[in-house]
This record gives sequence, structure tokens and C-alpha cells, in this order.
Amino acid sequence: MTALSPEDLAKLADVAVRAAVEAGQMIAQTRPQTVEHKEGGATLASQVVTEIDRASEVIILDLLNPTLERFELGLLTEESPDDGGRLTADYFWCIDPLDGTLPFIEGRPGYSVSIALVRRDGAPQIGVVYDPIEATTYHAIAAGGLYRNGHAWVPSETERSHRLSVLVTSGFAKRADHEELLVSLDELAHSMGLAGTRIDLAEGAVMKACSVLRRPPACFLMVPGPTGASLWDFAATACLFNEAGASATSFAGQPLELNRPESTNMGDGGVLFATDAALAADIRAVCSE
Repeated sequence: MTALSPEDLAKLADVAVRAAVEAGQMIAQTRPQTVEHKEGGATLASQVVTEIDRASEVIILDLLNPTLERFELGLLTEESPDDGGRLTADYFWCIDPLDGTLPFIEGRPGYSVSIALVRRDGAPQIGVVYDPIEATTYHAIAAGGLYRNGHAWVPSETERSHRLSVLVTSGFAKRADHEELLVSLDELAHSMGLAGTRIDLAEGAVMKACSVLRRPPACFLMVPGPTGASLWDFAATACLFNEAGASATSFAGQPLELNRPESTNMGDGGVLFATDAALAADIRAVCSE
């Protein structure tokens, strides 16, 4: 494997940030005219697609395509078929041109543009997220730091919440022990000196993860099971979490498989993002009792 230099990663991050911002600004000024349903998703959120998803992808690829040949990169993007190039290239772009299509359709916050560069072994090297509602850009480079709107960013304890924020997917409420879990999570929050928990499932996966970083203590969990969540839902934010010193793992605490050869779907292993490893371990213990 030929490693990209820090200088190359910085150049590629600049292009990805520009692509995410341009696509996100278009999204912010647009409302969907048509809503289609696609096959393969286990939830409504993963089945809906609009002409804006595809228009965003066009904007992003116009800027990223020149890097494919220059740096010998593969490409995986939600609105195009997986050509398998991600399994042979040393690095590949992993793109969600509009994460949170359902909240976008419904006119509520929770959608974003997500672009990652992933190494063939699944390690995220670049993560870029643009929030069209707040006009905010988050980006990170492996071993190169975490940034918000182009400035070095360390999530601050001054933003600390008096409740434990628990962001979940729809599968959480379908668990047979759902009510018991809510009680256990409240007990965990109280043991941390907090007033209780705040459960939220409204946002797309990408903005859920960003919300975790913004309002500690917090976690985002997707329990293992049928889901439409895929590599592009977690690749960029995993890089953000790594550079923040936070925790981004499978539900069982294993490294995220961000280049699964058998499928782009991430449902089998689930996901657990948390503001720190100790909280992740506590959440894992509560959900496994």
C-alpha cells in the first residue's frame, strides 16, 4: 500500500471541504420537488431519495473526480452502484451527498453532506461534514486535528449538558427491552450526577454523531440488526471522533468495519459513538445486561 503524505491528505481535505460546502449551500437554498423510493433499505429513512440527493452528488463529484486518477483513489457514493473499486484502491472516497434525506423532506433539521477518505483497511483518513442549517463545516485529518469552520476545534466542557444525551436510531425503540433500557440509562445518568437522559432519534446518522461531540456527555447508538445504515453514514464522523479523542466503535466495542468486502451495510455490528471511552463502556454495559 502506498501511503498518502500529510501534504497530500491536506490537499485532498481542502478539495473535500470545498465540495461539501458547495453541495451543502445548494441544499440549503432548495426544497425537494419529487420524492422517490429505492430498494435495499430496511427503514423509510434509507429508502427515500430526491432529485436534490443526486444534484448534490453531481456537485461533489465534479470537484472530486480529478483526484481519482491523480491519487489513484476508489469511489463509493450512496446514489451510485458500488463498483468494488474501494476493495482494490489504497484509498477511496466515501460519500453521502445528503444524509438525513427524511428530515430534509420534512423540513426539519438533521441533514448534512458527508465526505470521507478511507484507507483500504477501513481506517478513515479524512472526514468532512457540512451542516446546511447552521452553515457549519466540521472536518478532520488523521493525525492532523479536528476543525470547525476552518479553525482548530476542541469540543469544550463549557458546552456540557446537565442531561445524558442518547441519540438513537429507530431500531432502539423496537427492542423488546426498550422500556427497561430507558430506566437503566436514567440510572446511569443519575450515577454521573446528571438530571437524567435526553433521548433523540430525529436527526440523520451524521448529524447525530456531530451532536454527540457538541453536547457532552452524549452517545449515539445503533443496535445490531436490520438497518439501512451504511459505510457512508459513519466514515466521516469516525474520523472526527478519532481526532477529538472520543470513541467510535461497533456496538461491541470493536473497530468500525468501514470497508466491509461483503456489503456496505453496517447493521450487523451496530455502532456506538460516545464522547469518551469510559462512557462508551458504561453504555455498552447497560445495553448488554
